[in-house]
Amino acid sequence: MAKEEKVSIEEMFRMKEKIRNMGIVAHIDHGKSTLSDSLLAGAGLLSMKVAGSARATDTLEEEQKRGITIQNTAVSMVHHVDDDFYLINLIDTPGHVDFGGEVTKALRAVDGALIVVCAVEGIMPQTETVIKQCMKEKVKPILLINKVDRLLNELKLTPQQMQDRFIGIIDEFNKLIYVMAPEEFKKEWQCRVNEGTVAFGTAYHKWAMSFPYMQKHGISFKDVIETYQGTDEERNVKIEKLAEKAPIHKVLLNMVTKHLPNPIQAQKYRIPHLWKGDLESDVGKSLLSCNEKGEPLFTVTAVTVDEKAGEIAFGRIFSGEIKKGDILFMNKQTKEVRAQQLFIQLVGKRVPIESIPAGNTAAIIGIKGAFSGETVSINPVTPFESISHLFDAVVTKAVEPKNPKDLPKLIEILREISQEDPTIKIKINQETGEQLISGLGELHLEWVEHKIKKYKGLEIITSKPIVVYRETINEKSPEVEGKSPNKHNKFYITVEPLEQSIKEAINRGDIEEFSMKRKKLDVWETLNKFGMEKEEAKKVKQISGSNVLIDNTKGIVHINEVLEMVFEAMDQVISDGPLAREMLSGVKIRIHDIKLHEDAIHRGPAQIIPAVRQAIRDAVLLAKPLLFEPIQTIRIDTPTKYMGNVTGLVQARRGSVVNVTEELGRTVIKAELPVSQMFGFTSELRSVSEGRGSWSLVDSQFKQLPRSLQEETVISIRKRKGLPAQSPVTF
Repeated sequence: MAKEEKVSIEEMFRMKEKIRNMGIVAHIDHGKSTLSDSLLAGAGLLSMKVAGSARATDTLEEEQKRGITIQNTAVSMVHHVDDDFYLINLIDTPGHVDFGGEVTKALRAVDGALIVVCAVEGIMPQTETVIKQCMKEKVKPILLINKVDRLLNELKLTPQQMQDRFIGIIDEFNKLIYVMAPEEFKKEWQCRVNEGTVAFGTAYHKWAMSFPYMQKHGISFKDVIETYQGTDEERNVKIEKLAEKAPIHKVLLNMVTKHLPNPIQAQKYRIPHLWKGDLESDVGKSLLSCNEKGEPLFTVTAVTVDEKAGEIAFGRIFSGEIKKGDILFMNKQTKEVRAQQLFIQLVGKRVPIESIPAGNTAAIIGIKGAFSGETVSINPVTPFESISHLFDAVVTKAVEPKNPKDLPKLIEILREISQEDPTIKIKINQETGEQLISGLGELHLEWVEHKIKKYKGLEIITSKPIVVYRETINEKSPEVEGKSPNKHNKFYITVEPLEQSIKEAINRGDIEEFSMKRKKLDVWETLNKFGMEKEEAKKVKQISGSNVLIDNTKGIVHINEVLEMVFEAMDQVISDGPLAREMLSGVKIRIHDIKLHEDAIHRGPAQIIPAVRQAIRDAVLLAKPLLFEPIQTIRIDTPTKYMGNVTGLVQARRGSVVNVTEELGRTVIKAELPVSQMFGFTSELRSVSEGRGSWSLVDSQFKQLPRSLQEETVISIRKRKGLPAQSPVTF
């Protein structure tokens, strides 16, 4: 079968009804990679003997060593299901929150997701996050409740208690789907046992069950309970027999092929959500129908840099067909490239192919300079929406080469890393000359450092972790005049706090960044929907970060000629706020009047940008600016006897306990802590709980830094950045 299946992969590229593009997503340690082993083994790509312990999709040495997935791994395989063949394009994703950006990227490439939940731990914070990510990308979920054996072996639950546990997990899962799903799928995407969109099993022991499979094959939960009774030797024999009757790969792939959509079905509702071009155009119709005869459109979802092959762009082709040797156009970077090589991924190896038709995932060598979210086509087209992660980078480190001569090499390596991982933000501090890297957490940055040293071959020196803050304002400023250096151009500007409802909608992704450079017809309606007055919404010219530019001017003759420069000036202030050169957030910038020189030579970028930039900065400093700090809401699991120690630890780190509950004999503490107080938290938590406490991230947001800490924090940041060591305002 393995030989026949390997031959069949390319043949099945065009059988779109038989293609399933799917991801496996879950909270950390809930069993994704162990499960992937069984699916690979079922397809003949891995020995069934080592499935469950091989973690074959964890291809990096660090992943095997740490026992966690760090980056996405894609595998294409053909499965024999119910006398038919299906092409499964699978992506195994990380579960650790620091690598959640990998999940975001993977979900752009797939149409369905198998969400894995541990039967003991239940719905955990990262489970909620991956559900939210799926719903944001319109990716249909199905559910596996994994590690069922632990309910019997460790918790000693009765059959009734097991049933109650399952019902509780499914109910909680479906409530999240209902809250987070797009309106048209709130009911349709509910996971139900009797319909077969829920399975139960133990990936490590290679068995699973769904209600339809149990009915068809005459298996019941009584068989499961009996399997885990007796001596170790007896149990091992019975587990093998159960895995023969109910092999996990068959049960789950029956579920996948029956309940997850093929690309033709999925693109009908995903394309209007992911692509804002004209759906009535030839390109739009081709995308909606997954037409391989139409204009080729390939979306890059991941970039890796291979020592021998160079940059490899992995992604999904939504329309047309890309052939080896094609001259392609990168729409967001407006440049031509050539598809030098195409391939699909098997376990640990790349298999060359001649072309990729619509509906498939594959990789291309030759798209140099691509990044996740790039849209590649033959002719220029409207690009796909950007891939945006739910959480911001909140931890920064300064990095420099050990040998100063290696600075150009470091800059090139950082460029490559930002291509590979768009959740990593790279910035050059002009005052100090340092390269700054920002990531989602300590582990995230630790991995980047390791990658630079081991895989890029460069010795570096890094600073201690630095927290990323946000600058914002408390009130409306008076009108400020901004003059160009030649004094011939003047801008009259005020700033005021942006409506909270608009700011939250931008942060959720409900309102996306835009400017007149890329006009969106529905942006005014969306702003009005979330609380901005209709007439004001019509005057919005740019949304950058969670900041809005409003044009209140009338009859300015040359305004369209300078708008691009105004946008550039606004972006410069947003990147480097006037308080401490941190990013600006939640500010409404309003232009009331403009006086421009009649001669275009006197109103170029060197005149307009400084005038607008200085006016915005001065206005912000007159609007009671202040810092917001990143706050993480975390879940802490600990044995009850350590609860006092753990709450004491939280409070000692300027944190607060939100609530405390009991779950399966353990105490669950929900708490809020500043990111600045999270460094070293993991080891201290282990210490106060004798190694039995663990925590995971629930949410991350920016909240006002206590007023008593504002001035000292501003001065500390300014000193670090080489700025004058005094605050530009009094708090």
